[in-house]
Amino acid sequence: MPSEEIEPGDNAQNATTPQPRRSFFTVPPPIKRLFDKFPLLTYPANELPLRAPRNRHQHALYIFTTTAGATKGAPSYNPSCLKWQTYLKFSQLEFRVVSSNNHASPSGALPFLLPSSPDISKPLEPVSSDKLQKWALNNGGAAVEEPSDLRYEAYLSLLDHRIRRAWLYSLYLTSNFTSIAESLYVLPTSSNSLVRLAIAYELRAAAEAELLKHSTIVNAESLYEDAKEAFGALETVLGDDEWFFGAEKPGLFDASVFAYTHLLLDDGLGKGWAESRLQNIVMQRGKLVAHRGRILAAYYPSA
Repeated sequence: MPSEEIEPGDNAQNATTPQPRRSFFTVPPPIKRLFDKFPLLTYPANELPLRAPRNRHQHALYIFTTTAGATKGAPSYNPSCLKWQTYLKFSQLEFRVVSSNNHASPSGALPFLLPSSPDISKPLEPVSSDKLQKWALNNGGAAVEEPSDLRYEAYLSLLDHRIRRAWLYSLYLTSNFTSIAESLYVLPTSSNSLVRLAIAYELRAAAEAELLKHSTIVNAESLYEDAKEAFGALETVLGDDEWFFGAEKPGLFDASVFAYTHLLLDDGLGKGWAESRLQNIVMQRGKLVAHRGRILAAYYPSA
């Protein structure tokens, strides 16, 4: 049983007078008098930092691009980012482009999308690249149906393996590193020469390590020959159709091919293709060049 409190100065008679039992949650009188003089205040929420996105009424796609490129909505200079940037355009989704890097991504890789939110205090979860297709199908203005052609996966593997490996070699392990990769991925990250040197080393080492997963040595002749055969096979399957696999509208496969053909044919990428062997392979494929031109004209008219 808790003891009964007696205020100082009470006489013995008062001490024997029964006092009401105090609740466990009752604020002790001295503390109550203190807070009566200095009441607690609830301050309004702090405003968002100046760099925080404020126009959340619009979807935002975070990709590798320059500040000027983000303003114009220009094609990304990164194949993975350009693939999804283009696919979202095929889906008739309105979105703005934000220049970013891998460190800003929740998954550690670009691209990712922040969906629009009517309530800025309750932002929606970001959508990583592996979930973008499903998200676009559910939220796009026009559903992009992929063909059920049995050859689809086989030809997709040409892009994901043979063409990607040749791209990695050409961009990071030839003179194109200085003319293109360095100016796009290294120089904007820091003005410190030692930091730039470290980043450049990491990029080249990562590309070499990726290539060595599939071969004991990095053989340029083999990589370019594989890419030549892959682009030839892609041109064959495209044939005289406007879009791959005879589809009525461009789809994810078209965006995947465009992500490489556009960048390889873009002479304005960085300081230009110093080593143009992979670029020349694509230039010899007239139907792929025309395919790239159709997408560029329809979806990037100001590029």
